[in-house]
Amino acid sequence: MSHRTFHHDKHELHGITVIVDTQGPTVWVGRCDDIDDEGVILLDADVHRDGESGKTKQEYLEHAARYGIWKKHDRVVVPRAEVASIVRLGDLSVG
Repeated sequence: MSHRTFHHDKHELHGITVIVDTQGPTVWVGRCDDIDDEGVILLDADVHRDGESGKTKQEYLEHAARYGIWKKHDRVVVPRAEVASIVRLGDLSVG
Protein backbone atom coordinates (compact mmCIF):
# COMPACT_ATOMS: atom_id res chain seq x y z
CA MET A 1 0.00 0.00 0.00
CA SER A 2 1.44 3.33 -1.04
CA HIS A 3 1.31 6.29 1.32
CA ARG A 4 -0.26 9.08 -0.67
CA THR A 5 -0.99 12.58 0.40
CA PHE A 6 -4.28 14.38 -0.19
CA HIS A 7 -2.18 17.09 -1.80
CA HIS A 8 -1.80 15.52 -5.22
CA ASP A 9 0.71 18.16 -6.29
CA LYS A 10 3.10 17.37 -3.40
CA HIS A 11 5.77 14.70 -2.88
CA GLU A 12 4.67 11.48 -1.15
CA LEU A 13 6.67 12.49 1.96
CA HIS A 14 4.54 15.64 2.36
CA GLY A 15 3.62 16.08 6.03
CA ILE A 16 6.09 13.45 7.28
CA THR A 17 8.95 14.33 9.63
CA VAL A 18 12.13 13.48 7.77
CA ILE A 19 15.90 13.49 8.18
CA VAL A 20 17.75 15.28 5.39
CA ASP A 21 21.42 14.40 5.62
CA THR A 22 23.82 16.50 3.57
CA GLN A 23 27.12 15.79 1.88
CA GLY A 24 28.80 17.85 4.61
CA PRO A 25 28.57 18.06 8.39
CA THR A 26 24.96 19.30 8.46
CA VAL A 27 21.77 17.32 9.03
CA TRP A 28 18.23 18.73 9.00
CA VAL A 29 15.09 17.35 10.66
CA GLY A 30 11.70 18.77 9.80
CA ARG A 31 8.29 18.21 8.31
CA CYS A 32 8.57 17.66 4.58
CA ASP A 33 6.48 20.13 2.61
CA ASP A 34 7.71 19.09 -0.83
CA ILE A 35 10.68 17.92 -2.85
CA ASP A 36 11.27 19.59 -6.19
CA ASP A 37 14.06 20.50 -8.60
CA GLU A 38 15.25 23.23 -6.21
CA GLY A 39 15.59 20.95 -3.20
CA VAL A 40 13.86 19.62 -0.12
CA ILE A 41 11.41 22.06 1.45
CA LEU A 42 11.11 21.57 5.21
CA LEU A 43 8.73 23.23 7.66
CA ASP A 44 9.30 23.58 11.41
CA ALA A 45 12.88 22.37 11.01
CA ASP A 46 15.91 21.95 13.22
CA VAL A 47 19.51 21.81 12.05
CA HIS A 48 22.57 20.14 13.55
CA ARG A 49 26.21 20.29 12.51
CA ASP A 50 28.40 17.30 13.36
CA GLY A 51 30.14 17.93 16.68
CA GLU A 52 27.83 20.79 17.67
CA SER A 53 26.89 20.61 21.36
CA GLY A 54 29.34 17.72 21.65
CA LYS A 55 27.09 15.40 19.63
CA THR A 56 27.74 13.52 16.42
CA LYS A 57 25.06 13.49 13.72
CA GLN A 58 24.04 10.01 14.86
CA GLU A 59 23.74 11.01 18.53
CA TYR A 60 21.68 14.06 17.57
CA LEU A 61 19.37 11.93 15.39
CA GLU A 62 18.88 9.32 18.10
CA HIS A 63 17.92 12.10 20.53
CA ALA A 64 15.55 13.60 17.94
CA ALA A 65 13.93 10.21 17.33
CA ARG A 66 13.35 9.71 21.06
CA TYR A 67 12.29 13.19 22.14
CA GLY A 68 11.55 15.25 19.03
CA ILE A 69 13.19 18.48 17.95
CA TRP A 70 13.08 22.17 18.80
CA LYS A 71 12.07 24.14 15.74
CA LYS A 72 14.71 26.69 14.71
CA HIS A 73 13.36 27.48 11.23
CA ASP A 74 9.78 27.96 10.03
CA ARG A 75 10.71 27.06 6.46
CA VAL A 76 13.99 26.03 4.84
CA VAL A 77 15.01 24.75 1.42
CA VAL A 78 17.91 22.30 1.49
CA PRO A 79 19.48 22.59 -1.98
CA ARG A 80 19.21 19.37 -3.97
CA ALA A 81 22.96 19.37 -4.68
CA GLU A 82 23.69 19.18 -0.92
CA VAL A 83 21.28 16.31 -0.15
CA ALA A 84 22.94 12.95 0.55
CA SER A 85 19.79 11.15 1.79
CA ILE A 86 16.21 11.61 2.92
CA VAL A 87 14.60 9.17 5.36
CA ARG A 88 11.61 9.26 7.68
CA LEU A 89 12.57 10.10 11.26
CA GLY A 90 10.20 7.34 12.38
CA ASP A 91 12.23 4.78 10.40
CA LEU A 92 15.37 5.49 12.44
CA SER A 93 15.97 2.58 14.79
CA VAL A 94 17.01 3.73 18.21
CA GLY A 95 18.86 1.25 20.41
